[in-house]
Amino acid sequence: MRNLLARSVALVAAGGAAWVSLSAANAPRPGIDWPTYRGIQAAGISEGKPMPTSWSLPEKKGIKWSAPIAGLGHSSPIIWGDSLCVTTAISGRADAGLKPGLYGDVVSVIDDTPHTWKLICLNKRDGKVAFERTLHTGVPKIKRHTKSTHASSTLATDGTYIVAMLGSEGLYAYDMKGTQIWKKDLGVLDSGWSMDKTAQWAFGSSPIIHNDTIILQADVQTGSFLGAFDLKTGNEKWRTPRADLPTWGTPTIIQVNGQTQIVVNGYKHIGAYDFATGKEIWKLTGGGDIPVPTPIVGDGLIYITNAHGMMSPIYAIKTTASGDISLKAGETSNAGVAWSYPRDGGYLITPVLYRGILYVMKSNGAFAAFDAKTGEKLYTDRVGNGTTAFTASPVAADGKIYFSSEEGDTFVVEAGKTFKLLSTNPTGEIIMATPAISEGVIYIRTAKQIIAVQ
Repeated sequence: MRNLLARSVALVAAGGAAWVSLSAANAPRPGIDWPTYRGIQAAGISEGKPMPTSWSLPEKKGIKWSAPIAGLGHSSPIIWGDSLCVTTAISGRADAGLKPGLYGDVVSVIDDTPHTWKLICLNKRDGKVAFERTLHTGVPKIKRHTKSTHASSTLATDGTYIVAMLGSEGLYAYDMKGTQIWKKDLGVLDSGWSMDKTAQWAFGSSPIIHNDTIILQADVQTGSFLGAFDLKTGNEKWRTPRADLPTWGTPTIIQVNGQTQIVVNGYKHIGAYDFATGKEIWKLTGGGDIPVPTPIVGDGLIYITNAHGMMSPIYAIKTTASGDISLKAGETSNAGVAWSYPRDGGYLITPVLYRGILYVMKSNGAFAAFDAKTGEKLYTDRVGNGTTAFTASPVAADGKIYFSSEEGDTFVVEAGKTFKLLSTNPTGEIIMATPAISEGVIYIRTAKQIIAVQ
């Protein structure tokens, strides 16, 4: 029998996160399960086992196994027990046109060939395929950016169901053996640049599961919403309209004084909503106009960053916030905002809060470490050479922070108040998906395969 209390304590100790009830029988196990984007509560942390520091895919050093994955997908691996699952979208073109690097092109990929979307589950112990299922076939209903894919949303699982979000191609639920339970058409969800609606960039927000409910944030060009859907049937429980620009972040669930809340990133509407009803609890306006990072939580604060346009803020928001907590001109804090920085935020990358320090990274490898409670900047440094691009978000374990670049190198930095680079580890392949960690193994998805590093 699982020791739920021990797991609750372990979760808080590992990430310092605001406590989320783990009373359900199918609660994820810290250190073992990684049930959605960035693991439990999007913390990006897995403790309890020694973790690798150095490896090389070209030299086959430190590689436990590798498994090829056809097509393109930035969906991160999810893990439950021994099952590791991802999605992929296979184009009809030999070259699907993925373009990594630091650049500012807004154009979409022109690819009207029929695509095949797949759910692939492997055994995390040896990389062997447990099952592979076709989710959908057809020509994509919207286009994607040259850095994006049509399978960028990470799966979510509670150990009984696996939920896949394919944007305009629908929402799907399978059981852990690969049997489809239901699918739901959500219509065309047009994600792209708000300044030019011909620049379609594909959907990126991932579903999350809590108490037999799927929460989905769909900020798109028209008809944006935050919605709750029944996990067992797909039936809609509630839908709250959002007046915001397209965003790509994933919601986060927190508990505040006995109330379950949903926290979301945004541009016009960063905020929290009541889990049961979808009613707004607090709201903050002001940020970058292409929000991508996911909110993370710890020590009574919610950390939100984004960038692009006039602002690139970091906000440390009190979990007890209510009402409109938008900062006035010149303010860095108020009744709802504990501390903030107007120009230190990351554009694409979700921060990691680890052992009291918040690590916030920019797309060029520059990052800063902050005292999570006070906001004091501890240091700034860089991984890569300044022209190295980063899209994957960092993860942490065993006193180490792992930063994976688009060029395929994973930089290992020692956690702490001063910068210390421990190693640089090559794959020779593009990495744009955030890694997963389970039982001392880091699972890295490249553009071609998944590798297990131990």
